Amino acid sequence: MITEELLTELSAIIPVERIKDGEQNHPLGNTSRVNVYPQSEEEIAAILKYANEKGKNIFIEGNGTKRGYGGLTESADILLSLTNYKGIVEHVVGDMTLTVKAGTTFKELQEYLAKHKQKISLDPYLPESATIGGVIASNDSGPKRLGYGSSRDSVIGLRIVYPDGKIIRSGGRVVKNVAGYDMNKLFIGSMGTLGVLSEVTLKLRPLPKCESLILLMFPQGDMEKIRAFSTKLLDSMMEPVTLELLSPTLSEKLTNQSLFTLAIGLEDVETSVRYQEKLIKSILPEQAEMRLLNPHEAQTFWNQFYSTSFNSLEESSVVSTASLKIGLVNLDVNHVSKEFHLLGESHNLVVEAHGGLGHGLCQLTLLGAKEDIVSAIQHCRETVTRLGGYAVVNHLPFTLRQEVDVWGEKPSYFFLLEGIKKKVDPNRVLNPKRFVGGI
Repeated sequence: MITEELLTELSAIIPVERIKDGEQNHPLGNTSRVNVYPQSEEEIAAILKYANEKGKNIFIEGNGTKRGYGGLTESADILLSLTNYKGIVEHVVGDMTLTVKAGTTFKELQEYLAKHKQKISLDPYLPESATIGGVIASNDSGPKRLGYGSSRDSVIGLRIVYPDGKIIRSGGRVVKNVAGYDMNKLFIGSMGTLGVLSEVTLKLRPLPKCESLILLMFPQGDMEKIRAFSTKLLDSMMEPVTLELLSPTLSEKLTNQSLFTLAIGLEDVETSVRYQEKLIKSILPEQAEMRLLNPHEAQTFWNQFYSTSFNSLEESSVVSTASLKIGLVNLDVNHVSKEFHLLGESHNLVVEAHGGLGHGLCQLTLLGAKEDIVSAIQHCRETVTRLGGYAVVNHLPFTLRQEVDVWGEKPSYFFLLEGIKKKVDPNRVLNPKRFVGGI
C-alpha cells in the first residue's frame, strides 16, 4: 500500500490523480505498492531519476499482457504504467516510417496505418491489448515471422529513458541509417531491464493486394510426409509468410478438426497468390486434405489464434497455466511436435502447440495440475536441449516461477549481459530479476 511519504514525493512529479494504490496478491506477481501513469517523456524521466536517487525499484508495464513473463520479485516499490503515454509522433507516408509512443496498442497502430494502405510487419499475440513498447521489449512475434522477420528487422530507431533519467536515442527515423553501432538490438528483447522505451520508429510495408490462408490436414498424422512437403515448399520459389504446424488440440480449437494441420499464409499480388495456391495443390501429399479459407474465414482464424489470453485465466490452488517459447532448427519443429502432443497423456495436461517450420519458433501452452506442469516443462527443456534448442517459459504464475528457472541455464555470454546491466543500471532500479540469470 502507498505510504503518505511516497505519495507526497511522487505528487511533486506527476498530478496526484495519476497516482494509485498498487494491486496486491496477483497470481502472476509483478505488482507494486503504487502505480504511476505518466503522460510525457519528461514525467517518465523524472520518475526514474527519483527512484534511482531514493533507492526505489520499478516495474514497467503497458497493458499487462506480459505480466507472467519472468520476474522473481513479487512486488516493486513503483509500477510505471505507460497506458496513458500513447499516440503517433510522426508518420512519413512516402518513406514508409512511423514514430510512435510506446504505450500505443498494436491494434490502434494497424487500424491507423490501414487507412494509408500500410502496416507494421509484426504479428504479436493479444494485439488489441499489447502495446508497441511491450512487443519490442519482449521481442514478441507470431507465425508470420517467417515472412515478416522479428522486431529487430522492423525497428529502425528508439528513444530510451535510462534509470538515472537521462534520455538517449539509438538508430534514427530513416531506413538507410548505417552510422555507428546498431544499439537498437541491445534494448529489443531486454524485458525493460536497461531502460524505458519511450518512442519507437518502425519501417512499414504496404498492405498486400491479396491474402490467402490454406490449411493442410493430415488425418494419419504422418510426420515424415509433413516434413517432406515442408522441405519441398521451402526449397521452391514460393514465399509463404506462414508455414505453421498446429497440434491436433489447437487445430480442433481453431478448425473443429483434431488433426495435425499446416497453416500456410500467402501475401502478394493476386496473380502470385493464385499461382502459389495452384502449386501447393499440385504437390499435395497423398491423403492430406486441403482447405482454402475465404477472407472472412481466414480473418476469424487469425483473430482467434492471436487472442488467447493467459492473464485472464483463473488460477486456483491446484490448476494452473504455463506457456513456453521454444527455439529449434526450423525442421526440428516437425520432430518434436508429436512429442509435445503426447505430453497431454503422459502428464495429464491440456496441451496446445504450434511451431514454424520455416523459422523454428514454437509456442506451447499447458493447462493442468501445478506439479504436472513443472514436470512437463522439465521434460520439454530436456527434449529441445538435446536438439541444440532452448525453452523459455513466457507465462507462469509467480509461485511456480520460484520452482522453475523460466530462462533456463545461464548462457556462456551471460557475463556480457550482467556487465551491461551493471553499467546502465548499477542500482538495479528497473525490472529487477526479470531477465536471464536474475538480471
